[in-house]
Amino acid sequence: MGMGAVGLGALLGPRNEATGFDRRMNPLASQEPHFRARAKRVIHIFANGGPSQVDTFDRKPKLDEFHGKTLPMELRTERKTGTAFKSPFQFKQYGESGLWVSDLFKKVGAAAADDLCVINSMHANVPNHEPSLMLMNSGAERVSLVRPSVGSWVTYGLGTENENLPGFVSLCPGGVPIVETQNWRNAFLPGAYQGTHVDTKTEDVSKLISDIENQRIPRDLQRKQLDFVQAMNRKHANERPGDPKLDARIHSFELAYRMQMEATDAFDVNNEPEHIRDLYGDDLQGRQMLIARRLVERGVRFVQVWHGAGQPWDSHEQIEKNHGRLAGDCDQAIAALLTDLKMRGLLEDTLVIWGGEFGRTPTVELPTPGANSPNTKLGRDHNHHGFTMWLAGGGVKGGMNYGSTDEFGFKAEEKPVHVHDLHATILHLLGFDHEKLTYRYAGRDFRLTDVHGHVVHDLIA
Repeated sequence: MGMGAVGLGALLGPRNEATGFDRRMNPLASQEPHFRARAKRVIHIFANGGPSQVDTFDRKPKLDEFHGKTLPMELRTERKTGTAFKSPFQFKQYGESGLWVSDLFKKVGAAAADDLCVINSMHANVPNHEPSLMLMNSGAERVSLVRPSVGSWVTYGLGTENENLPGFVSLCPGGVPIVETQNWRNAFLPGAYQGTHVDTKTEDVSKLISDIENQRIPRDLQRKQLDFVQAMNRKHANERPGDPKLDARIHSFELAYRMQMEATDAFDVNNEPEHIRDLYGDDLQGRQMLIARRLVERGVRFVQVWHGAGQPWDSHEQIEKNHGRLAGDCDQAIAALLTDLKMRGLLEDTLVIWGGEFGRTPTVELPTPGANSPNTKLGRDHNHHGFTMWLAGGGVKGGMNYGSTDEFGFKAEEKPVHVHDLHATILHLLGFDHEKLTYRYAGRDFRLTDVHGHVVHDLIA
């Protein structure tokens, strides 16, 4: 089938108080935010599983001093942990700002340190993957009560700048993460705002989005068939006004039809010059970061790029080996993305976000009693009390650290930033008052930040 609208342009135009068109007929029509936006689009690089802050962007020399010793503080962790565990990675200062970055991300540091706004004082609610993924991706940690994802809220508020592509795309190679498609669900928002999952492990462009082209029926005949089906759908819709599922179906048919003309080109990185492909690297992460740039360049509003969906950053064992491998997968690709966006003048109004659902402990995780495991795992446990994320572009201050954890890197102490605060700040950069971007459902005006969240103005340039 498909999802498109060429012949229904006038019918599917937006309708609101300003234009006089009904937005339900084209839910992804471009919309104006509440106030002047600093960012027009978002690339969210999700480091699934929880990367360690003290091994990446939160340098803690005190851990070297206490290595192998009991910390002089209580650690409330998911499991019993052992003594202090210094980072096996070296930190170095980069850029004019002198930002500290570990050698896990030396290419990111060398290429973009002065563009990074590193939040060292993030904190969440619980040390479990499922609720923390839900909190980071939808602002609500209850797995059984699905709420709209951040990308869905953003496309609901802004629409898209390209009617031939989805407004929200989730690039997730080799399967889906824990809680699966709930990470990019629209929940009670209309179906047009759900993320479109693309398995970027597939290199064949024709297979990235299944059934994107009809091999048996020419496009002009498809158009006639679709017009006939949509005429019946419109008649059905007129008799049942306001049915969001029917509105979404009409829109999805039209979008699929249009995608035949543009989607293949957007996902085909072979159309890029060789020096650009070399910049990103000839591997999975290089390919999907380049696809992300090509999508936002074509007007896609929100692109989520998953890293570690199949082999997560959840390094309970051998953190030097596992974090080293994971960072090696993506360091060059992330550095290339930031460099490429900046060269094209896109970084200033594209907000790039990096981080996971939580961080990791500054102590070593102990082996499970009685288990057939080595004397020490040399890994770290989950830690939601303090972790690191960074932002770049899109109106944020570059070359800075904001907030801090304690001297060992366990708990956010100075200028703590909750996930709700991060969401409020993201929406502010996109031109929205997070308290006013709402959707009425079941008798209540819902919002991404629920009843929480404060904009962190100190992050904004």
